[in-house]
Amino acid sequence: MEKMQKKIAILGSTGSIGTQALDVIGRHPERFRVVGLAAGRRVAELLEQVRRFGPEWVSCADPADAAALREVLPATTRVFSGAEGLHAVAVAAEPDVLLAATDGAVAFDAVFAAVERGRRIAVANKELIVAAGELFVAAAKKSGAEIVPVDSEHSALFQCLVGEPPERIASLIVTASGGPFWEMPAAAMRDASVADALHHPTWNMGVKNTVDSASMMNKGLEVIEASRLFGVPAERIQVLVHRTSVAHGFVVFTDGNVKGQLAHPDMRLPIGYALAYPDRLPDHQSVDAFTALGAAVDAERARLDFLRPDFERFPCLGLAYEALRRGGTVPAALSAANEIAVDAFVRGEIRFGDIAAVVSRALAGTPDEPLSLQTVRSADRRARDLAREAVEASSPAPANR
Repeated sequence: MEKMQKKIAILGSTGSIGTQALDVIGRHPERFRVVGLAAGRRVAELLEQVRRFGPEWVSCADPADAAALREVLPATTRVFSGAEGLHAVAVAAEPDVLLAATDGAVAFDAVFAAVERGRRIAVANKELIVAAGELFVAAAKKSGAEIVPVDSEHSALFQCLVGEPPERIASLIVTASGGPFWEMPAAAMRDASVADALHHPTWNMGVKNTVDSASMMNKGLEVIEASRLFGVPAERIQVLVHRTSVAHGFVVFTDGNVKGQLAHPDMRLPIGYALAYPDRLPDHQSVDAFTALGAAVDAERARLDFLRPDFERFPCLGLAYEALRRGGTVPAALSAANEIAVDAFVRGEIRFGDIAAVVSRALAGTPDEPLSLQTVRSADRRARDLAREAVEASSPAPANR
């Protein structure tokens, strides 16, 4: 087992994944050393992180903020901004593990640069795998870089597949909480409020991810990610709704055996696994069986229930399967259009029920084309434009958002 101190760099250090990763690292100073931190515009939070963990390489989005940081940090701290800063933290800091936890495509070039140099990537950037997963995995195979997923479902599948031959995978099962609208009638869902959509039953996530959970688009994006990460086609990836979010994923093998990974719904667990891999952290020396399976402390019975998803009430899930089957740049268009649609819903410009229609219109206008970083970026821009047109053409949302 690995016990040497690992050098860690984080892209997106002030976001939800980044802050939880630093929480894990802070509990294990003998195991990890932070060598680089990159954030966007939360400069005050970044400054606190830098003062606590002492990385030599630091980056933020704005050059003016970088200049201000240089004034208050030691001269030995190298402070950058923008794309140059992301590249410096990802590459020049020479981390053993790069945690890619930014949103969107802002860090694509920096992450690819780290992959080309054979770094281990703990990947938590959904857009990276959805939009450019084929290119990302191919680049890692060429350079020898390791990809360890951080998302709880993909961490589950990764853990189940350790030591298993890929040709013996019959199917992958990704679990879904079902979000806050699982039992809501379709008519009521159409005009659901933003507050309703943000009332997630188990996970504490940001606005975008929580709305995606309500529409089940997040699960569709995870199906695409699973296909890219593990080389399994759409028809062999299934979604099962599991309301308590304790079972995160299963692998069905060709001999009929099934492996599953279960854990309390806490993102620090897959983060810790990705950072420590192939070892595990010694955080839980004794665990009660019932509480580990999601039951209350004084419970006498623990249950694991699973339901099939409803593609009619949650059309975003079907759109994701469509994008995966079409391949090429279509998944990138799906992700970009959904981002515009969710933002429009949160702003009160469209109804919740219009999200799928906006995304569908963008997919209809996306041609099938060869995959490259250039075509991914062009597909992203085109899909955003199409989605904005669809938003403008939609009926006004109710005033009481």
